[in-house]
Amino acid sequence: MIHQYKFDDLNIVLDICSGAVHVVDELAYDIISIFENNDKSDIIDKMSAKYPDIPVSDIEECYCQVCELAEDNKLFTKDEFKPMAGTLKAKTSGVIKALCLHVAHTCNLNCSYCFASQGKYHGERALMSFEVGKRALDFLIENSGTRRNLEVDFFGGEPLMNFEVVKQLVKYARSIEKEKSKNFRFTLTTNGVLVDKDVIDFANREMSNVVLSLDGRKEVHDKYRVDYSGNGSWEKIVPKFQDFVKARGGRNYYMRGTFTHANPDFLEDIKTMLDLGFNELSMEPVVAADGDPAALTESDKPIVMKQYEDLARLMLKRDREGKPFTFYHYMIDLKGGPCIYKRISGCGSGTEYMAVTPWGDLYPCHQFVGDEKFKLGDIWNGVDNTEIQNEFASCNVYAREDCADCWAKLYCSGGGAANAYHATGSVRGVYKYGCDLFRKRMECAIAVAVTRELESMQ
Repeated sequence: MIHQYKFDDLNIVLDICSGAVHVVDELAYDIISIFENNDKSDIIDKMSAKYPDIPVSDIEECYCQVCELAEDNKLFTKDEFKPMAGTLKAKTSGVIKALCLHVAHTCNLNCSYCFASQGKYHGERALMSFEVGKRALDFLIENSGTRRNLEVDFFGGEPLMNFEVVKQLVKYARSIEKEKSKNFRFTLTTNGVLVDKDVIDFANREMSNVVLSLDGRKEVHDKYRVDYSGNGSWEKIVPKFQDFVKARGGRNYYMRGTFTHANPDFLEDIKTMLDLGFNELSMEPVVAADGDPAALTESDKPIVMKQYEDLARLMLKRDREGKPFTFYHYMIDLKGGPCIYKRISGCGSGTEYMAVTPWGDLYPCHQFVGDEKFKLGDIWNGVDNTEIQNEFASCNVYAREDCADCWAKLYCSGGGAANAYHATGSVRGVYKYGCDLFRKRMECAIAVAVTRELESMQ
């Protein structure tokens, strides 16, 4: 399987199963496009008609080069991965590597697009106790097998509304790391309202990563991210985030924005973030039900697609100006990246990754919390809803028929189970709108990576 596309002056050819990426001239691009369904003489005749100024000998030479790439398994490589699908999850069955701790099912903002119902997850407001959190960490250790590195996300709602417990849990984890031969890596996600010097100092000391919620332009951010009096939060949080990032001194962070029907032109929001001094950026399409005023529509899609293209151009422009920045969805390693088992095994929710509610209940991930049919068990007794867990374990790129002929399947691994479920009613479904956006992001990400590689050789 191959995928061909053009980005500005680049002719890009992807060999999906080998992972090879080729940048070719117009002649090679056209030969490759008809290579599988035509014999040599037909290809030569067609190319000679299209390119009368190119000698036939040069066309034949180009054809032979394409043949060599195919023989070397760098073009038209056969897909032989299906039998492997699910084997990684089978090998690591019962091993958990990460927990999302819902330390606060409450929030000090009232964002109307919030998938978590303003942090309540369609249930009661609650704060996680230290005892529940401690048991969750013990549960993770007990079920982590030989894995040394364990991930814990402090999530909400707004986790800083339970900051004392966050600090206590980190202290406890650090106290047992050496004894248990584990290394905890913590992430904090916050809307910024409660950020102060104590939070900044603690996070910069203990958090491997912080995720800071900012939607970009003031008028966009303040449309949705308001307090319970309807007041916007932009002016309150931006100076705090600037102080936070400055004090972080280059350590990992992300400004995480959400774009909606109100701002499909999200590149303007990215530019605002850059102007504010933030260089580690993420802009995510909103998760919203059809009919929600915030939900992206088909009319938004062409705008969003163009934004992704222009974002790639902006990144390259700033590279050349010595002002690079990172965009989360464009992070790609063309020379390495995840192994094939990771690529085909799909989302790890419900198997190697779980969310923990303030009461200690286990769910496949944060986007399923509150939906009782997806409750897996609890941190005291473990997983007892094996039927649901097995359903998640069987999710892989080859379990989704609609993924079979998709060129991007080894980049997305079938996508997230939550988006699939909320779009189709099945964790094995396909969120087609999201697929379209993902494919465009991958084309742009690869174009950026290819251009950077080519320019580094000049």
